[in-house]
Amino acid sequence: MSLLSLHLLGSPVLRQRSAEVGAVDEDVRRLVDDMFETMDAAHGVGLAANQVGIARRVAVVDADGDRFAMIDPVVVETEGSSTAEEGCLSIPEIYADVTRPERVVIEALDREGNRYRREATGLKARAIQHEIDHLDGILFLDHLSLMRRQMLMSRWRREHKDDTSHIKEVQPAADRAE
Repeated sequence: MSLLSLHLLGSPVLRQRSAEVGAVDEDVRRLVDDMFETMDAAHGVGLAANQVGIARRVAVVDADGDRFAMIDPVVVETEGSSTAEEGCLSIPEIYADVTRPERVVIEALDREGNRYRREATGLKARAIQHEIDHLDGILFLDHLSLMRRQMLMSRWRREHKDDTSHIKEVQPAADRAE
């Protein structure tokens, strides 16, 4: 496994709708493994393939004690409404309250290519929806009011005005046994 570089706000791949995977092969399994390693090292609860520069419908989630891959995920049912603070590995240090359905049911393929159906609430439901949004080229900022989005974008541009790249290298996670 290897760590992948994160694409940050401004990288065109974050605004692309990712292509369907179709069949899971060894390359997709390797991508899933690398994405889990990258997500862990970056201290995230979810990661979509386009966040690592690959426009394919693959995402990983580790929330509420449940760790899983979603390949070609589709939301089949939602219910309720919940507002909570969200952040994003591709937009570090920017947070905002986002309203999303409280409960979600998805269908997807797992790392082995088996189709599954999963119901989630709470943080897991929020992470699933956040990552599927990424696969559709949607950022959590897009769920905010125009004024709030403009304010956060202005702050981002101010804080990153000297950045010459939209790529961030992820450092290995510290040994958890220490």
